[in-house]
Amino acid sequence: MVRLRFAPSPTGYLHVGGLRTALFCWFYVRQHAGKFIFRLEDTDQKRLVKGSENDLVRMLEWAGIDLDEGPGIGGDYGPYRQSERLGIYKSHVRKLLDEDHAYPCFCSPQRLDNLREEQRTKGEIPRYDGYCRNLNKEESVLRVASGEAHVVRMKIPEIPETLVLNDLIRGSVSIETSQTEDQVIIKSDGFPT
Repeated sequence: MVRLRFAPSPTGYLHVGGLRTALFCWFYVRQHAGKFIFRLEDTDQKRLVKGSENDLVRMLEWAGIDLDEGPGIGGDYGPYRQSERLGIYKSHVRKLLDEDHAYPCFCSPQRLDNLREEQRTKGEIPRYDGYCRNLNKEESVLRVASGEAHVVRMKIPEIPETLVLNDLIRGSVSIETSQTEDQVIIKSDGFPT
């Protein structure tokens, strides 16, 4: 069964580009007797606009888009507000940390801004330099326990390799790990990116 989701952020009114995406997904799902899922990307707590969730649903209804699953509707794969799935995310991040596939990063926004500016000045691609990647694990645990501000970063393999993924639309997609950085997967507020 085809399952497509539309996942706007509740940061204001539905943008015309978002409506276009929702319509495309909805038409595709209806053509293939599938399910159209509304998932609310409410992980950016600083930008949330009160009442936006209801406004988004009203705009979809205005466009004739009916929802099969979502907040207030339910379904087999809820909850559908990302903020209500924090326990799921935290358990997976805990596993990544325990298996040394992720690490806490204590770099301040100022340090990261300075790093990016220095890299731009040198004509380099701005990217995280792995400063916290190999910190002593016990020290990191103590710093986290003390409440020190941090994010959690995914550990990308240090030895360059090519990851090959099979995308249903694009086919075989190759990603060079040397071209990626240790991306933030949990922000300092505890929400996933």
